Amino acid sequence: MFAVYAQSFSTDDPLSGLVLGERPDPVAPDGWTTVTVKAASLNHHDLWSLRGVGLKEDALPMILGCDAAGYDEDGNEVVVHAVISDPSWNGDETFDPRRSLLSERYQGTFADKVVVPKRNVVPKPASLSFEEAACLPTAWLTAYRMLFTQGGLKAGDTVLVQGAGGGVATALIALARAGGLKVLATSRDEGKRAKALELGAHEVYESGARLPAKVDAVMETVGRATWAHSIRSLKPGGKIVISGTTSGPNLDDALLTNIFFLQLSVIGSTMGTRDELASLVTMLDATGVRPVLDRVLPMEQARDGFAAMAEGDVFGKIVLTR
Repeated sequence: MFAVYAQSFSTDDPLSGLVLGERPDPVAPDGWTTVTVKAASLNHHDLWSLRGVGLKEDALPMILGCDAAGYDEDGNEVVVHAVISDPSWNGDETFDPRRSLLSERYQGTFADKVVVPKRNVVPKPASLSFEEAACLPTAWLTAYRMLFTQGGLKAGDTVLVQGAGGGVATALIALARAGGLKVLATSRDEGKRAKALELGAHEVYESGARLPAKVDAVMETVGRATWAHSIRSLKPGGKIVISGTTSGPNLDDALLTNIFFLQLSVIGSTMGTRDELASLVTMLDATGVRPVLDRVLPMEQARDGFAAMAEGDVFGKIVLTR
């Protein structure tokens, strides 16, 4: 079958290890099912894999990709949940210390077919295209959990989304607006600020700009570059929910004095559960909210998608189709 896979690692030139070619058809073990992939979306995780982060050399060659939508063995339209938990694990999969993502220990979704545990498929409603549904299992699920599970936000709250443009940030803006929150967003790029307004943000600001009023919560995926601004933007008792550090994790000043004096909460958030993915799919089906697609490419042009993500020239999700 055709697949997009990592053959080697390179920190400086990650795309040098990317190969497009033939791989053996997967065989589903007991309790697993084969999904015929119609669409799959890129994540920064895929670039990190090509740099050797989270992926061991003895696992190579590894088909990349966490997210997919397609047909199960019975011809049903499904969305694939990317978190693979231990078979003995019960409860929230994100707390399983032995969990992994597709494309780490198990072959990923950038291929004609992918095998996953039967419990890892969620029905796809007809209202969602395969391209839209393929955006949900990582970026949009991460955003859903940040806002509504870990953040516990409700209609009427005010939320700041840092770094509008990436897949998680665009999902945060759209989902927060759909959930009745007042949404503020930042970006260094004027064009991305304009797009954030179109997506549903009520107000947009340059990165680091002083806000007219403090917010109830900040959704933080950028890290070092925006951390101080995030902390200073919160009301007393506010929350910062963090699920990424795209600008780096090492802080010059964590502003611990602000955190304890203002009784702020710093909350980590990682991916989401199968049940949360099902709830997210239902929310989109009911509200009509849809993922922003930066571009849709045939899987044979995957290298172009990886290059765009590496350059940061993206607003929304890059989707590969079969």
